[in-house]
Amino acid sequence: QVQLVESGGGLVQAGDSLKLSCTVSGGTFSTTVMAWFRQAPGKERDLVACITVSGSSTYYADSVKGRFTISRDNAKNTVYLQMNSLKSEDTAVYYCAGGSGTYYYTDRRAYVNWGQGTQATVSS
Repeated sequence: QVQLVESGGGLVQAGDSLKLSCTVSGGTFSTTVMAWFRQAPGKERDLVACITVSGSSTYYADSVKGRFTISRDNAKNTVYLQMNSLKSEDTAVYYCAGGSGTYYYTDRRAYVNWGQGTQATVSS
């Protein structure tokens, strides 16, 4: 059974940084596309960033492009989300997700395994 465990959320001021981590167990991390999604209160869960198996290609939502960086360490079964220049609108629960390979890595339907989420709150 695949398990994803996120960490690194917290309360910060606008302009600060946070680094989220997600460690995966029970699966073949090195052959799995990975993504970060977020969900704010009353809103849908949106794709924030995703990364291919090798890490050679990444995708970012327009709202975070230039501020967030997704990366992965296949030796540690871990994917990261470095969040810089945080804004109040980045406040959300952030979810790590692992893909099945059935769909292209930027297609949200690719993601079938989910973590429990970690809260990031940015105060203005």
